[in-house]
Amino acid sequence: MTDETTNPTRRIVVGVDGSQGSKTALKWAMNQAHLTGATIEAITTWQDPAQLGTAYGWTSVAFEGDTYATTMVKALDDTIAEVTAQVTHPVTVLAHVVEGHPVEALLQAAAGAELLVVGSRGHGTFAGLLLGSVSHRCVQHAPCPVIVVP
Repeated sequence: MTDETTNPTRRIVVGVDGSQGSKTALKWAMNQAHLTGATIEAITTWQDPAQLGTAYGWTSVAFEGDTYATTMVKALDDTIAEVTAQVTHPVTVLAHVVEGHPVEALLQAAAGAELLVVGSRGHGTFAGLLLGSVSHRCVQHAPCPVIVVP
């Protein structure tokens, strides 16, 4: 028998970057949260390319009327809405957009969490690898159990 109420002390942190892998991870986490009464914390990050330099010959393109952060808020909200429509049991999902590197943000958010859930590949540079660089580093350094959803 499952407890139908959510417990704010039971948290599942999920890395969401809008990729199909992160959507699958979010869906898995939502199902797990339903079973355990946990709250989902969906984390997405952004970094200003201008602060990272102009590697590979590209430069930062300004979003007309938007900042990187507000663009990522919309992307995260859209992803959560899309995945929520696919699950049969609603759960509490808290959306967090964080400036910084994905690994650092996820590891910080995972402190005290029951689980950290990531997709096996996202939108990173090494999208063709079996295990992406973010998921690989999270498995190595997370302060809680990590689930890598294929």
